[in-house]
Amino acid sequence: MTLIDDQDLSRLLAGQHHDPFSVLGLHEVGGTLVARVFRPGVATVELIDRKTGRKVAGLERVREGVFAGAIPRRKKWFPYQLRMSEGEAEWIEEDPYGFGPVLGEIDEYLLGEGTHGQLWKALGAHVMDHGGVQGTHFAVWAPNARRVSVVGDFNGWDGRRHVMRRRGATGVHEIFLPGIGEGVAYKYEVVDPHGAVQPLKADPVGFGAELPPKTASVVRRLDQYQWNDAGWIARRGAAHRIDAPMSIYEVHLESWRRVPEDGNRPLTYRELADTLVPYAKDLGFTHIELTPISEYPFGGSWGYQPIGMYAPTSRFGTPDDFRHLIDAAHQAGLGVLIDWVPGHFPTDPHGLGRFDGTALYEHADPKEGYHPDWNTLVYNYGRAEVLNYLVANAKFWLEEYRLDGLRVDAVASMLYRDYSRKDGEWVPNIHGGRENLEAIAFMRAMNEQVYAAQPDVMTVAEESTAFPGVSAPTDAGGLGFGYKWNMGWMNDTLRYMAEDPINRKYHHDKMTFGLHYAFTENFILPISHDEVVHGKGSMIRKMPGDDWQKFANLRAYYGFMWTHPGRKLLFMGCEFAQWAEWNHEASLDWHLLDYDTHRGVQSLIRDLNHLYRETPALHQCCSEPEGFKWVDGGNANDSIFVWTRHAKDAEPALVVANFTPVTRHGYRIGVPQAGHWDERLNTDAPVYGGSGQGNHGGRTADEVPAHGLDHSIEITVPPLACVVFTRSGG
Repeated sequence: MTLIDDQDLSRLLAGQHHDPFSVLGLHEVGGTLVARVFRPGVATVELIDRKTGRKVAGLERVREGVFAGAIPRRKKWFPYQLRMSEGEAEWIEEDPYGFGPVLGEIDEYLLGEGTHGQLWKALGAHVMDHGGVQGTHFAVWAPNARRVSVVGDFNGWDGRRHVMRRRGATGVHEIFLPGIGEGVAYKYEVVDPHGAVQPLKADPVGFGAELPPKTASVVRRLDQYQWNDAGWIARRGAAHRIDAPMSIYEVHLESWRRVPEDGNRPLTYRELADTLVPYAKDLGFTHIELTPISEYPFGGSWGYQPIGMYAPTSRFGTPDDFRHLIDAAHQAGLGVLIDWVPGHFPTDPHGLGRFDGTALYEHADPKEGYHPDWNTLVYNYGRAEVLNYLVANAKFWLEEYRLDGLRVDAVASMLYRDYSRKDGEWVPNIHGGRENLEAIAFMRAMNEQVYAAQPDVMTVAEESTAFPGVSAPTDAGGLGFGYKWNMGWMNDTLRYMAEDPINRKYHHDKMTFGLHYAFTENFILPISHDEVVHGKGSMIRKMPGDDWQKFANLRAYYGFMWTHPGRKLLFMGCEFAQWAEWNHEASLDWHLLDYDTHRGVQSLIRDLNHLYRETPALHQCCSEPEGFKWVDGGNANDSIFVWTRHAKDAEPALVVANFTPVTRHGYRIGVPQAGHWDERLNTDAPVYGGSGQGNHGGRTADEVPAHGLDHSIEITVPPLACVVFTRSGG
């Protein structure tokens, strides 16, 4: 009898066989059970009964690496092993082609439909027991590939060795590799529709990655970490309500703090758990937001050009080390958000671009699939499998890593087809408009599924346009985000602060304009990494005047920000007035805290955070117009702003901000109620580095009308300062 067809043999040896499972392993041929094995680099192969350990048959060497033989007295498949030898060495292996598929019919149906709610549990590399044998199941979507193979050190990176099984019309390829476990590096070798071998690809759903500049995926388990954050999870929903205080410390892990004694390396995830977490907690922040941690090849992208969307970067440790950092934050009462980048991906050859030799994840037309700003590729949001990939990725981070939210990067670039494109360089939507309807549908689907699965987390949009309803529910026509960055407020107020105080009266509206739309969205006021890089100058260097005025201006601005409607976000280093622009390749300038002025700004941030959290009037109604009232928003000549903040069942807060270096004595301000108004915080206090002008603890209201109110207080308004009062009684 013919043990193996010549055509099958040639295809196996050439690495061109599209279905080796139909040839290799055990098969019945004319009523006889035949075994076939492809194992280059060995001299002999014998079949062993796995149950008894006895030899069943020796296989004939048909061609270099190909062995075959009839199995006497056996009529059907049985569990077996392969005993191999080369020279004096002899060993036993399992045969990957002796195992059936892992994915079931439901997985196959959902994958084909593009609706798999936990895509990562079907695709990727999963350590498991299959048929009583330990190994790893690999599955990848590559619908147009002639073949896909798993390659690594375990098979000499030979794509002929472990060709995967194609699962029908889904375009998914899978294989179970016995003996492969945690920590093994691998890639996929893909042959395109025309028979050309593509550059080796990292796993799109890989859970780990090699340390850059290496680019292979790494097998990582998802099921071993023991969490200790039940207390935080139980109260997380209350921390994310729109009437709760939210103050976010944004961090780029690689440059927050480094270890000079050890080659100036960045801290590990576990070291950050011991340093970053207590630091943020001490300063009174409620959340830490991390710049993207999905694996990225180029450090200079800061993570905003990710390739390993399902893998936390290996720069700081393993996935379980990352879980430890999140767990530590939760145990300290801090939420953790990550910046998430579903808007584009880099063109690196091991990434998603032309994954199976075709435009699979991206649009084929560069007018839709290429991003000119960043030299990256744009996801094809209209393809069901790509939509599934991205929505599942959002859920993955929240479920598997217990993250508390996602800040979605560059939303404006997804909303508009003509974003950063000239006429003729973009394709209108089906209605002839500029809105990207498919991307809008993706964002709505993502928010709906995220909040349906975990209503106590939050999503945040970094969105810089006036697109309506970003944080409105999808059933009301919105995008469904929980919060939106207020980029307009940030730009206007920073432009105002850059003006010399003598000119600020001509730009008064830049500080007040934000109140015209402050309650149209659930806003976060962001001073992010983008504001202290690329020649924009650090926060302290944006301020005019001599050094004293720079620090006073910055303290006053922070006071204005923390008492303005909206949640707060501050990038690392800004909390102690770092002079230098942010450098992603170096540590923050922690030595500056040896100086009183810098330590004073840090102390102010700590006190602002605590005042903000402890004072309902400053946070409870951030998204409601009832939470804010101007007392005097029109004093442009003096550059003084006065307003009150309100809560439903708590005392109001009064805020006075002076953006000139002139001290105002005997300044009368209307107050909404009689009683004593305590001076709760003064950014001009000596402890912060100020001149010490103030009000000796507060003022008692007089029955003297002012600013349309029946009572008023007469105060000293410090120079370049913000002062906060709350009422202590009638």
